[in-house]
Amino acid sequence: MTAIAETLTSWALSLRPGDVPDAVRSAAARHLLDGLGCAVAASRARAAGPAVDVARSLGGGRPEASVLGLPGERLSRPAAALANGVLVHALDFDDTHTRGLVHATAPVLPVVLAEAEHAGHGGEETITALVVGLETVCRLAAAAPHAFHARGLHATAVCGVLAAALVAARLRGLTADQAVNALGIAGSRAGGLLEFLGTGASTKRLHPGFAAHDGMVAAALAAAGMTGPATVLEGERGLYRALAARAPDRDELLGGLGGRWETTRITVKPYPACQLLHAQLDAARALPPGDHVEIVAEVHPDAAAIVCGPGGRRPRNSYDARFSLPWSLAAMLTDGEVTLATYDRIDRPEVLALAARVRTETVAFGGAAADQPGRVRARTASGEWVTAHVPRSRGGPGDPDLDATVRAKALANLGPGAEPVADLALTLADLPSTAPLMTALESHAP
Repeated sequence: MTAIAETLTSWALSLRPGDVPDAVRSAAARHLLDGLGCAVAASRARAAGPAVDVARSLGGGRPEASVLGLPGERLSRPAAALANGVLVHALDFDDTHTRGLVHATAPVLPVVLAEAEHAGHGGEETITALVVGLETVCRLAAAAPHAFHARGLHATAVCGVLAAALVAARLRGLTADQAVNALGIAGSRAGGLLEFLGTGASTKRLHPGFAAHDGMVAAALAAAGMTGPATVLEGERGLYRALAARAPDRDELLGGLGGRWETTRITVKPYPACQLLHAQLDAARALPPGDHVEIVAEVHPDAAAIVCGPGGRRPRNSYDARFSLPWSLAAMLTDGEVTLATYDRIDRPEVLALAARVRTETVAFGGAAADQPGRVRARTASGEWVTAHVPRSRGGPGDPDLDATVRAKALANLGPGAEPVADLALTLADLPSTAPLMTALESHAP
């Protein structure tokens, strides 16, 4: 049987821009815009400063690719990818493929931008390469849904490095054999521990940056002659059996390539917090206002360990709060919204007091945790119970307001006067290169 890496590589290298349906191309452009906005907002908030500083020290100072949100800052391609991967993900505002529970854009977009800017690839090829990366990372994660997280690993880090390697292989013009070797090499860099959940450490922010950087290095090593196992995915000591304790779902990974497009199934986040608590936040928005004496939120069993951990009612820092269902829910009920500013002050007495009155109930909804419905009940001071329910969180497939949500979110993240940047991002496939977009982004950056 042909190795999975060989089949995936054959598709990724042979995909032509004309093979990509308009709806898929438009979806990729939305995620490009969303990722740019997330990165610029993180740069403005200095949420990835140490990572950017370290990236500056790497690569011998070759000015090959831009760092998002920092005008005039150009680094080597792998170093820029490291910085930009961290920036896109630093505020936990970037998109999520719900079935795979993986951040799709953060480990892929930095590679696409770095390689396209350096080589002068046209906008059509740039968007096509982005589709390759998005499809790859989503399918890799969905081939073992929640299995990496259950083993204490971040699917974005595990799967992102292989997607990054495949994108770099395509944009660097590697042969099919070299691209398979790049995947085999990248598999030895897959990892990303979730231990930060117990300490509030900032390591998760680094995972997409590591993935983007290491994927590019894997492609460079393959081009230079290093080899990797073609059975990196399904082998007895391959990625899935070693890191997920199971074989990959081959049909989920390879089925419908070129016909079933996961790029159109990626959810854009309306809130800068873990996707696993978005449905509950949407439900809380629908609760009638009042003095809530007690709040009960239903949560998927796979999500409970991530967003309902010990100490969540009193988070240790702003990043910790983004993974606290009780605290975030209390903030929504207190303010009527959850924005980037919500997490600037995690010590507000009124939010902490309300968070202490939030209970969670584990309910087996079926399906993926990130695609769970949201149900929140609240008891008022009069003793009446009120309930709000949403079938799933906003920002996902089928959301009629998705285009408007993405644009409004990106303009808010990019800052005043960013309409030209948004227009260029959404029409990148029609541009001769990424240069007009990068120039507009640099001119606009604070």
